[in-house]
Amino acid sequence: MAKNFDELLSKVSSCSKKKLSVACAQDKAVLEAVKAAKERGIADSILVGDEAKIREIAATIDMDLADYEIINVEDTVEASLAAVKLVHDKKADMYLKGLLDTKTFLKSVLNKECGLRTGKPLSHVCVFEIPGIDRLLFFTDVAFIPYPTLEDKVNIINYTVEVANACGVENPKVAPLAAVEVVNPKMPVTVDAQQLTEMNEKGEITGCIVDGPLSLDIALYKEAAAEKGALDRKVAGDADILLFPDIHAGNLVYKAIVHMVPVKNGNILTGTQAPVILTSRSDTCETKVNSIALAAVMAEEMMK
Repeated sequence: MAKNFDELLSKVSSCSKKKLSVACAQDKAVLEAVKAAKERGIADSILVGDEAKIREIAATIDMDLADYEIINVEDTVEASLAAVKLVHDKKADMYLKGLLDTKTFLKSVLNKECGLRTGKPLSHVCVFEIPGIDRLLFFTDVAFIPYPTLEDKVNIINYTVEVANACGVENPKVAPLAAVEVVNPKMPVTVDAQQLTEMNEKGEITGCIVDGPLSLDIALYKEAAAEKGALDRKVAGDADILLFPDIHAGNLVYKAIVHMVPVKNGNILTGTQAPVILTSRSDTCETKVNSIALAAVMAEEMMK
């Protein structure tokens, strides 16, 4: 089980080398991450986009393009379709967003002819290495589904369990989060959490242990669970997956941690035929490389 990103990167070395398709690769931050991923043996890349600009940027970061396939497509929409088609046709294993807007990127992912849609809703998983916590934590969904329904939450759990499994976490513990750890009919998210727990107990959600509702402190810290008399909870202090009630709670926690705590993290889009990496322009090179590594172990898992 990978307990941090160094261990995850080591896990990548045991996988067959993956190929990354980059849409609109003419972006310095993206090319720096692609270069680092190649140097670390994580993945080779096919660069789709404006070749002249790609070469111009590569020269500024001492990136030798002799070892990269470049497909010249200047129009961003056409470049995104060409890049995603490489993954659709299994000429690449993973898909990375470059210098194009998220809406156009997602349209390519969902394209009926050449995209990576599965018919299921998409979701987003963030993997965190946080000081003081002895394992990787999986946050979901903090960026994609605004107000997940009960059915959405079942899908989100299933997706995230697959990501956790790829990182070596077997039978992960899932905490459906709420402000309180008791069911209150006036707080619908607590009712959802109870239903998810019951579905898990009935075998309708498998491959994990679900226990909710739980407050964030009880999910992560046994001391808090002891103080609140909740040590008997199945996930108390040991949660691997934090299921947020909505995008607001998840996004606020995500950004607070990223900007206030010295963490390492990686992000991946789920519910697709192949791993999709949807990072922000504000993400560091390290976060982008971690995300590529996460996609690589997911691609290996999806080959089984």
